[in-house]
Amino acid sequence: MSMNAPAALVPLTPDAGSARGLSTVMALPPVGNLDAYISAVNRIPLLSLQREMELATRLRTMNDLDSARELIMSHLRLVVSISRQYLGYGLPHGDLIQEGNIGLMKAVKRFDPTRGVRLVSFAMHWIKAEIHEYILKNWRLVKVATTKAQRKLFFNLRSMKGDAHTLSPDQVDAIAQQLNVRREDVVEMETRLGGQEVALEPQGEDGEEGFGPISYLKSEHGEPEQVLERRERDRLHGEGLEAALASLDPRSRRIVETRWLKEADEGGGKTLHDLADEFGVSAERIRQIEVSALKKMKGALAAYV
Repeated sequence: MSMNAPAALVPLTPDAGSARGLSTVMALPPVGNLDAYISAVNRIPLLSLQREMELATRLRTMNDLDSARELIMSHLRLVVSISRQYLGYGLPHGDLIQEGNIGLMKAVKRFDPTRGVRLVSFAMHWIKAEIHEYILKNWRLVKVATTKAQRKLFFNLRSMKGDAHTLSPDQVDAIAQQLNVRREDVVEMETRLGGQEVALEPQGEDGEEGFGPISYLKSEHGEPEQVLERRERDRLHGEGLEAALASLDPRSRRIVETRWLKEADEGGGKTLHDLADEFGVSAERIRQIEVSALKKMKGALAAYV
């Protein structure tokens, strides 16, 4: 469990589309650990109905951030209470509280005092929603719940399963009926929740070589970087080289091909003197043509890099 106390409310920049638009409402002094934080928020007085309505009205009509601060601070204990319900997922309590505080800020921003509902009832939905989202994103590396039905199963199956190691067919049918989902969904979620993560890298101890999934899952030819390099090389050797050669005049192309691109049995491998005799010019002239042709090809290939 994380012993670092969550920041109850942090200095935030106003933003009309977010709960973080409540701005700089930091009020709790720094505390040393999670227990001290919980003790501090439990000492903050609760609001009477009249005071709550007064503050909510001022926030809604005048955008009074001092009112927002008092509404939020007085309900931090609610976040602590709700967050305790989710300790079974193995995530730090301080992080759950922090996410719940964000949900509380969103609730305060949207609270309408004219509806006749207390903030505590209205905020519970937003606090739980934010904690749910955090758990689903962080409980496992691979997401276990993406659809609405899967989320419902995720947060109910553990408690409904009780102490049973695995569900019997009758239990599966009963849970599916109670949650109004397919029995196949119950079986699938039970399998997901019961699965364990396996380290990809070998976990050898005392310097011994271990054997992990990486040893048999990896492909010597399937690394993304290598695949892209091969693809780029093939493109340069194919259409890129052909386009570069097409930019040369026939004599320059003949010189480059016989000097650099053809094997001896294909008519390549000729020296500057061989080509000088073929074209009736000096070897130095052939060298100059070759240099100029290679420079021109380099410019043509730049479009493919």
